This record gives sequence, C-alpha cells and structure tokens, in this order.
Amino acid sequence: MCGRYTLTVDGDDLEARFDARLSDSAFDPRYNMAPGQELPVITNEEPEVFRRLEWGLVPSWADDDSGGLINARAESVDEKPSFHEAYERRRCLVPADGFYEWVETEDGKRPYRVTFEDERVFAMAGLWERWEPDATQTGLDSFGGGLEGGTETGPLETFTIVTTEPNALVADLHHRMAVILDPDDEQRWLSDEAGRELLEPRSADGMTAYPVSTAVNDPATDEPSLVDPVETV
Repeated sequence: MCGRYTLTVDGDDLEARFDARLSDSAFDPRYNMAPGQELPVITNEEPEVFRRLEWGLVPSWADDDSGGLINARAESVDEKPSFHEAYERRRCLVPADGFYEWVETEDGKRPYRVTFEDERVFAMAGLWERWEPDATQTGLDSFGGGLEGGTETGPLETFTIVTTEPNALVADLHHRMAVILDPDDEQRWLSDEAGRELLEPRSADGMTAYPVSTAVNDPATDEPSLVDPVETV
C-alpha cells in the first residue's frame, strides 16, 4: 500500500516539472504527507493547475463523507464500485519524490523511505472524486447535526493512489506499491488514451530504499529530518 509520501521540492521546481501552476499560496516542501490532508494533485479536469484535494477518496454515491479510501488496487480499479466511475472520468497525477513503507522487525515496525537515487520528482497514478451531501441534509446543523466537509465549504473533493504488485526493491518491504508513471505516460493516464496497461510495477532500476526515523509514524510530524537515513541494528 501507499500510506505516506514525500514531496520535498519547492514550488517553482514543482511547477516546472509538471508544467502546471500552483493555484493557491506557494507550496512548502513536505516530508510526511498523510491521509486526511489536503494535498496537491493534477486532475484531468484542469491539467494546467495543481489543486488541493483531500487524500482518501469518498465515492460520489456515498451516504456520508467518512471512511475515505487512500488506495485503489490496479487489478480491480475498473470494476470496483468505489472506483469505477472515477477510473472512467476522473483521473489525476499525485506528485511525489518518495514514499514510506513499514517493515516488521523484532523491535516493531521500522519505516523505510523508497525513492529514486537522484531524488527525482515522479507522478503516482491517482483517481479523484467529488462528493456532495444529499440536499435533504441541508439545515441539519440548526438541530445540532449537520455534515462536515461538503456542506459549509462546498463539495468535498478527494483522491486515492493506485497500487500494484511490488517491484524487486519494494517486495522486500511490502506486498504492494504505488503505481509510478513513466513521464511519457502521465498525460496518457490523464486522458482516455490508456488504461490498466499503464498500471504495472515500475522497474526498480535507479531506485533505492533506506530506513528512517520512527518519528515519521506521527502524521503531525513534518520536518526535513524525517527523510534522513538512520542506522539499524
């Protein structure tokens, strides 16, 4: 799976890499991007702009906005009800320069960061969705109820990261990995020109993995030291 990732470049480099502009304030490097946070993605609806969507896809037909799905399996993404419509109509690129996986050890779970040796920025395949509360829910807050997210600030827009079988490097850490798109395939993924053939494991060539501090376990911690390698016993 992919449950945390990093994007440690500055805003100018991010815009240059994807030929897209940040739609809001300047982007600050991130070292521990986590589910539930609003994070920059490029959608097929506006491929020239980075939009901030919440990580954890809520299907448009869901009864409420809880229980967002952070990953979608490549093998069933075009069939599973939670993702089928998004796969057909709402794809996105999720920029990153690394992601974390946890390995079981005698001393507990040890986090590892997976990245390219040259620390390049890449795009993970994603899907996005727009959820709106049922019109009958309007006004519930006057009775002490109400829904969060989509009611007061408009529709809730969320995304998920597509995962696939691991490559030779990640297989030593976890049984799944994020789909890393080849740069030449990024626009093809956003369009309807290509489908599941792009969702194969990325070769391990040029990639590396190393242990990092368990401080990354806390999603509230987001600082440069999280990507520093640490020694293991």
